Amino acid sequence: MSKTKASVGRPRSFDENEALRKALDVFWEKGYDGTSLSDLTEAMGINKPSLYATFGNKDQLFLKAIEMYENRPCQFFYPALEEKTVESVAQKILYGAAASFTDRSHPQGCVIVQGALSCSETAAQVKEALMNKRKEGEIKLRERLECAQSHGDLPSDANTAALARYIGTVIQGMAVQANNGATEQELIEVADLALKAIPAHE
Repeated sequence: MSKTKASVGRPRSFDENEALRKALDVFWEKGYDGTSLSDLTEAMGINKPSLYATFGNKDQLFLKAIEMYENRPCQFFYPALEEKTVESVAQKILYGAAASFTDRSHPQGCVIVQGALSCSETAAQVKEALMNKRKEGEIKLRERLECAQSHGDLPSDANTAALARYIGTVIQGMAVQANNGATEQELIEVADLALKAIPAHE
C-alpha cells in the first residue's frame, strides 16, 4: 500500500489556468516568434520542466493559449452569429471587434491575427492552425449569411462568400490598427463605414 502511495506524483504547485492566461498575454504582446521560453517561464512563474510536463512544447502551449483566447467570456464573434438579422450580426461582430481589440485590460489587437502574421516558416504548424481558425470563422459567417439570404434578409444576388471574406478582412485590419494604437472610437468609425457595405434585405 505504501509503495502505491509513493508512486503517485506530487500535485502541481501552480494554477494551470492562471499560468496559461499569463502565457497568452505574452504571446499576445510579443507574437509567437517573438516569445522565448524564458519569457514564458518568467511570466508563468514556472520552470521549463514544469512547462513541458504540463503544456508540452512551445507550439502546444501556444495552441492551448489560443483555445483559452477563443473561449473567453468576452469573445464576440460566434455569439454574434446568433443575432436575428444580418445587420445586427455584422454590427455585433464589428463593434465587438472595436471594443475587444482596444480593451486595455489585455494586449491590443487579436492574438490570432498577430500570431499568424508573425510566424516564420519554422512555425508552419502554428501558422496553419491559425489560418484554419480564421477560415473556420469565415465559413461559419458565410453559412449564417446564406441562411439569411434564404429567408429574404439578404438580396438573392448578394455574394455571401465575398461578404463573409470582406467582414473578415475588415476585422483583421482593425486588429492591426488596434495594435498600432487606434482607439475604440476610431475603429467604430471604420465599422460604421463597413456596415454601409452590407446589402439591404429585399
